[in-house]
Parts: sequence; C-alpha cells; structure tokens
Amino acid sequence: MRILAVSGSLRRDSYNTQLLRAAQELAPDGVELELYDGLAAVEPFDQDDERDAPVGAQDFRDAISAADAVLFATPEYNSSIPGQLKNALDWASCPTIREGALWSKPVAVIGASNGAFGAVWAQAELRKVLSASGARVAEAELAVGRAQEHFADGSLVDPELRRGLAETVETLLDAVRPALAAA
Repeated sequence: MRILAVSGSLRRDSYNTQLLRAAQELAPDGVELELYDGLAAVEPFDQDDERDAPVGAQDFRDAISAADAVLFATPEYNSSIPGQLKNALDWASCPTIREGALWSKPVAVIGASNGAFGAVWAQAELRKVLSASGARVAEAELAVGRAQEHFADGSLVDPELRRGLAETVETLLDAVRPALAAA
C-alpha cells in the first residue's frame, strides 16, 4: 500500500514536514509512505492549460494518481491554507472534478503550527477544498499546537501526539483497504 505525504509548507525545517516524517516512522509494515517534495515546482494554475498541464503540475497529479491515499499536513497562514498548496490542489482537481487526480482518492488532513490551536482553521479549509475536489476525506484529525514544544532534533517526541498520528494513519489505511480488497 502506498501513501503520498504532502506538506503544505515549503520551509526547509517545517513542523508539518517533520510531522509527515514521523508518520513515515509510524507506518505499519507493508505501507510505503512517500514524502512529496515537488510542491514548490507546481506552476501557477491557469485554466487555459488544465488539460495539458505544465511539468510541475503534471508531476503532482501523477504522484496523487499513483498513490492509494494521500496524507496532507498543513500549516496555517492567515487562518487558511498556504497559497502554494491551494494552487497545487487546483491543478489536481482538473481538467474536470471527475477526471481529477483527487476524485474518490482517500485522504486525511493533519497540521502543526506554533500557535495554540495547531492549524485547525487551515485543516478545516483544506478538508473543504479536498471534499469539493471529490476526495474521500477520512474522519481523522490531528492538530499539533505549539509545535516547537513537541519536536526535538526534527523528531516528534510527544508520545500522545505520536499515538494520535499513528491512529490517523490507521484511519486512512482503513479507508483504502476495502478498495484494494475488491481489486
């Protein structure tokens, strides 16, 4: 089983990227959790090009299409999701919703921020965008507030948050298993 992990942050030492690396560590045997590193290369969305996407946008679409599920980790910028993530999701939902890479794809959303609430508004916005794109959004949540207190040397050290992250990954896997069994 293959899960694509997408951090909405472009920052090198992003807590959201570190959160996804922790998810890699916690993934059960037989699950490949691949960290997508091409978000910065996704070109600005242009509806004139939605059927013949430029290279960066097509790479993002292909990465989603090749995955059994997607785990998104988002920071919160101005009470919403980062612009580059929204831009990439616009590409992934085209050329039409039912033809988009996100259509019927199981996804889960988590987030971390330095603030007290762990990007909960951004997570809600991201769930809305993913639902509108036809993705199957898992009933899982993980908000890591005051992220700087829960990471050390790039690792998630809070045992309760690690358990919550493992449960989120398992919930996402539960959304994928029936489709894989039927195939």
